[in-house]
This record gives sequence, C-alpha cells and structure tokens, in this order.
Amino acid sequence: MKKYLALLLALAMVFALAACGQQAAPAPAEEPADAPADAPVEAPVEEAKDYSGYTIRIYSNSNSTERVTWLIEEAKEAGFTISLDNSEVYKGDDKAVQFANENKDGDIIFGLNETRWGQLINGQYENLTIMDWTPSWAGSVDEDYVYPGKAYGLVIQNVLMLYRLDELGTNGEKLHFQHWADIVDSGYTWYRQGKVGGTTNANINSAMLYPFVDPNSPAGGISVDGWKTLWKYCANGVFTGDSYGFDPLNRGDVQIGTYYSSSLYGQIDAAASGSEHPLLGTLEPENWALVEIDDGTYYIAEYLGILDRPGRSAEETEAVKAFAEWFGSADVQAAWAEEFDSYPLNKDAAALVYDGVPEIYTIKNFALEKIAGTDMIYAEYVAAHSSEWTNIMTNLGFYWKDASEAAPEPDWDNLDWATLTQKAE
Repeated sequence: MKKYLALLLALAMVFALAACGQQAAPAPAEEPADAPADAPVEAPVEEAKDYSGYTIRIYSNSNSTERVTWLIEEAKEAGFTISLDNSEVYKGDDKAVQFANENKDGDIIFGLNETRWGQLINGQYENLTIMDWTPSWAGSVDEDYVYPGKAYGLVIQNVLMLYRLDELGTNGEKLHFQHWADIVDSGYTWYRQGKVGGTTNANINSAMLYPFVDPNSPAGGISVDGWKTLWKYCANGVFTGDSYGFDPLNRGDVQIGTYYSSSLYGQIDAAASGSEHPLLGTLEPENWALVEIDDGTYYIAEYLGILDRPGRSAEETEAVKAFAEWFGSADVQAAWAEEFDSYPLNKDAAALVYDGVPEIYTIKNFALEKIAGTDMIYAEYVAAHSSEWTNIMTNLGFYWKDASEAAPEPDWDNLDWATLTQKAE
C-alpha cells in the first residue's frame, strides 16, 4: 500500500522555501581564470534558511506523544524550533482551542475539524484570529476542504462501524443498515463510549443523530425521537472501560464496534498483541467487515492555519509561514501519513503514499450533504448546534461509565428544551 519515505524530509524544506522565495543563496562562485570562455558554470548550491532562532508555538488536538516527538524532531532537522504540548497537558479539539484562546501565544493551529474551524474562521473566540495566507500547495487540496485564504486541509478521517464475522460476531451474517442509528435494533452487542466529550465521541454522535435532523426542533435542531434513539444506544450499549471501540471488538467483548479511520489498519496489524482472538486481515479482512450503511459516514477534515499573533515581528511571521509551507507540503504530509497511518488531503502527498484510495475513504460522506430547510451542509449544521447537543447530553446524564450509576431515562414528553440546551450552572 505504501511506497517510500527516502529523502522526503531532507528535500521538503528546500522545495517548500523555494516556493515561497525564502531561500538564502550564497554569492556565485568566481569562474577560474584559466577556464575556457565557453566552459559551463555550475549553479551554486542553495541552502535553506535557518528559522530556528524563533520558537513557533503550536496548538493541536493531533498531539499524541508520538506525533509531538516526531514533529519536533523533523522540524528541527528542517531548520525550525517549535513548541507543542502533548496530550498529557491537554487532549481534544475543545481543549486545544481553549488553551490557545486563553494563553494568547499561538502561531499555528492544526488538526481540529470543521466544527471548530468554522468557529475559528467566523471569529467566535475572543483571542483567536486566523491570518490571511495561501500556501504554494493550496491547489493540491480539494476545494471541499479549504477555507480560501485562511486554512487548508491536511488529513481526512471518518468514523467507522465495524463488526466481527466469526463466531464471536455475526457468524457470517452481513450487516446492512440504512442509518447509523439502526444499530440499536440490530440484535447484536455494541461498544459505546463512556463520556460526552472528545472528538471521536462527538463524531459518533453526529453520525447517530444525522437521520433525525429537524431545523424546527427546539431540542437542538434534532427531533425528540433522535434523542430517544441516542439514549437507547447508550443504555443498551456496552462500555468496557476502553477509550475507543476497537479494543473491545478485537477481544470479542462486543460484536460491533466504532472506531476512527486513521490508525485502523495499523491497529489491525498489531491486533494479535491485544487479544487471543484478534481481528485478522488489513486490506483484505478475514474475520471482520465494515457495516454497510446507506447514509454513509461522517467525515472530518483536519486543517492548518496561521494565527495572527499580536506583537509578532515580520521576521517571526516569515518563520511561521515557512513552517506552515513546509508542514503542509506533499513530502512532509506523505511522511506524516506513512508514520501515523493517515490519509492526506494533499493529492500529491496521497499519491506518494497510497497506490489507490483505501476502502475506508471511499464511503459516502454525509458531512457534505445539504440540510433541507437550511443553507448549511451537515458539517455546518453540527457546528451550529454542537454546543446545544453537548449541553443536552450533559444535563440529561448520557454516557455513564458505571451501570450502577445510570441516569434514569428522561420523561421525554415533559422536558424543558430551552433549559437543557444551555450549559449547566
């Protein structure tokens, strides 16, 4: 599936800076006095400019220890000094934005999803403004994943519903749903998350709620039947203590699990280390499959943008732009994809890493579907209502960890949605 990594990062800095016209070239070498008049003159070797004197402050939810370590080291090799906290300091897109907004020291922000980026672009955070910027590789990113002149897609991923086909699963029965929410009536056991917050958890909820969109509903733009169904998903699902649905599915604790697309193949490659009955087969699954869902699935794109940091000098801003140019370039994004099993939105990067589009990225994307009665696609609709959804789930007690502490099912016919959609005091 993957092709190569050789020399990518070594060359990436030179090409990226050349595109920006930001290379420092030494003076041309003098021609030897005894050289023939028509002797060819060798072109001088240009050196990439060293920007390491300025520490570029980065905020991201794509900040696992492995990712942070890799990026700091590769950036250093390319002539940059960066500062990026790992997930032990903060975790998730909400915290990344919160910390950036509170600290007011950011230069770069990357990751997140359309929900957060829509808020950033529209100026919903007091101390965060996205600077005007167009990288040389902008044309290599699909226009569906671009905020023109502001932010550009780096990687795309989606949430997936997987199931076991063996005796620990459906015993060969293929699963086909119309909607994600059909899982609640499937007759099989499924993993469900144990908390309201988190990017992947939010994306799963967005997938579950999609068929219940009702712009006229006071319940956060979702019909009451949608909240009833999501409650059933929570009440009858199995929380195993795992952060995500891959591990319990891999162990055979559940028959259906949810997971995110990036890292899926890597997880399956290493599945035997975490189970006596592991999932087998990466690109050609042996004992597992994706649930076929007519609606498709909910995709998110993670973007890269430059923050307009007050007091930053022109030279420092040049360093920040050069880093963003480098990080989003085809070679570096190919290396990032190779290292962390992601799918680049830079088409040139994707061509370097994959021989074709993996199946998990060919599924229909309903995040881009237009919502009837509005001028929004579903990703924008989610962004507009995500706070209300979080408040509803928090106020009603969704996603308890311990079954003995389960909240009572709400009296759906007598709820004050105007209050439930507000943050609890």
